[in-house]
Amino acid sequence: MATKPIDAQTTSDGLIYVYEAPVRLWHWINATAIIALFVTGYLIGSPLPTLSGEPSAHYLFGTIRFIHFASGQIMAVGILFRLYWSFVGNYFSREIIRPPFFSRKFWRGVWLETLCYARAEHSPRKYIGHNPLAIISMHVMFMWTALFMIATGFALYGEGEGAGWIHTIFTGPIVRLFGNNSMAVHTWHHFGMWAMVIFVLVHIYAAVREDMLSREAIITSMISGWRKGRKVTPLD
Repeated sequence: MATKPIDAQTTSDGLIYVYEAPVRLWHWINATAIIALFVTGYLIGSPLPTLSGEPSAHYLFGTIRFIHFASGQIMAVGILFRLYWSFVGNYFSREIIRPPFFSRKFWRGVWLETLCYARAEHSPRKYIGHNPLAIISMHVMFMWTALFMIATGFALYGEGEGAGWIHTIFTGPIVRLFGNNSMAVHTWHHFGMWAMVIFVLVHIYAAVREDMLSREAIITSMISGWRKGRKVTPLD
């Protein structure tokens, strides 16, 4: 088995090109959209005190809802783009989108990394991209949560919008899935927001922790795309 993906670009001073520009751009746009969704979603669930005067004079809640809807649509388009790029991008672009589920080596790596985290030890295994535990964690905690939030979010949006393709594709089927209980969709959408908050906090902690322990420019690689070189361990 090769020790390095054929599309991993390297430099003479040991830098490896990990995150392509489209992936980095998606990461930061998506992060901005998620922050906007957190803030506006919380305010929608727990509205600010009533303002004085005519609603048309300030339109505050309408602006909050608009930012929430727009950010959700940006996130949905971004997920579709990211899925596409996982097929046309480099070796590392597919990691958290399409993990190698059928690889025994991958699942062994997940187990070994789990043991290291449980013991608060730094893993001796070296990966240029994400380690197997990070891949499966981000795939489940981010990708599946994001898809759930997009689906339920469009269902709630379509409920307010009325008849149309969003209502047909999302609102009807998803509300029926929740026992024709629209309030249940609202509740689970709210729970999903907190699941995403937990993911973001864990993601930031893990990235900072790994950067401090390995000293390999993990965080800055999502800005420049380049990471300090070491042996590339394929996962499949």
